[in-house]
Amino acid sequence: MTEPTKQPSKFSDYIYVLYKWKKFLIINLFIVIVLAAIYALTLPLEYKAIATITIPPSEQMGLGGLTNMLGGKSSIASMGSRLFGVTNQSEDIIIGLLNSRSALTKIIKKFDLMSYYEIDDNNMDKVIKAFRKDISSDPNEYGMVDFSVVNKNPKLSAEIANYMVHLTDSMNIHLNIEQARNNRIFIEQRYQKNISDLKIAEDSLYRFQRKYGIVSVPEQLDVTVKAAAEVESMLMKKEMEAYLMKQVYGDDSPQYQGVLAEQNLLKSKVQELKSSQNLSASSNVLFAFKEMPAMAIQYLRTSREVQIQQTIMEFVLPLYEQAKVEEQKSIPTLIIIDEAIPPELKYSPKRSVIILGLFLLFTFLFIPFIFWGEKVLNREKPENPLQVKESNFFTRIVKIYRIKF
Repeated sequence: MTEPTKQPSKFSDYIYVLYKWKKFLIINLFIVIVLAAIYALTLPLEYKAIATITIPPSEQMGLGGLTNMLGGKSSIASMGSRLFGVTNQSEDIIIGLLNSRSALTKIIKKFDLMSYYEIDDNNMDKVIKAFRKDISSDPNEYGMVDFSVVNKNPKLSAEIANYMVHLTDSMNIHLNIEQARNNRIFIEQRYQKNISDLKIAEDSLYRFQRKYGIVSVPEQLDVTVKAAAEVESMLMKKEMEAYLMKQVYGDDSPQYQGVLAEQNLLKSKVQELKSSQNLSASSNVLFAFKEMPAMAIQYLRTSREVQIQQTIMEFVLPLYEQAKVEEQKSIPTLIIIDEAIPPELKYSPKRSVIILGLFLLFTFLFIPFIFWGEKVLNREKPENPLQVKESNFFTRIVKIYRIKF
């Protein structure tokens, strides 16, 4: 004999089951709503105070003037990053300072938050963990930073938020001064080295000038070349004149001997200009051609080193002066857009959300419970002690709520 096939359940069957258990569902959900309302009403009110600040574009990493001198485009980069929803580096530093342990410890001690959070064992880690849940520092959609504090006392929440701003600003100023001091020390070391290198180069140039009795190599070598050209030109004229005198008057004539003596003198002068080692000793302007290449290259290298060190000095000295100014700066690094004021509207608890949430939670718990009970009560015969206990449990529920089967 074949067993009858089980008909699939229809949607109306599920609705009928819920209708049959309506007393259980309504009564228990009513109890849940009442208990949720009582719980929500007993929760203490909390208020959220918000202080809004912004960071001046020139205060990027606390080196606004120095970075501008170096051609930094920090403000442009900041605008671009905000277009893509990315915080800039200064905002990250501000948020990091606020969330640092040292900043949180100062706030906790100033406002005695150990007692507020009822930490009896004076465990600072516990207070910091609890306090971090009640504060936030996040960039808003306008590119500014909101410092918010949640507290049961609206006035205290505003005081903590404003103190957070001033504390973060003072810590950022100290950080900037410390960083500027490190930069000043680095630039100062480079400046001192530049002074030493420039002195060495100038001393080398001075020794070169003393050695050769020369002040300006290009001009004085040019004078030497021109003088040699004039002497050689005069020598050529005397050679032509001596040739003519010889042809006209003979070798032994006084005329020829006079011109020949002048010709020999000019020859000796030309030879002295080209190779004499003693020319520089007898003249402060003319120099031997033989020494000119060595003098020129030595002068070029020495004067080039002086020019290089002077160029470095022109670049480093303004940076050094700016670094000293940055080190002494103690102006505020944050601009307060909105100071926190005691809020008049509560931030939490959101009682309607609590009640509705518990109502929906228990609704989704009761519905599977109802179908489970329906299945147990429609079971023909229990097969084990556990099923017997299930059947007895749901039988009692049916009697309590007078559910008809």
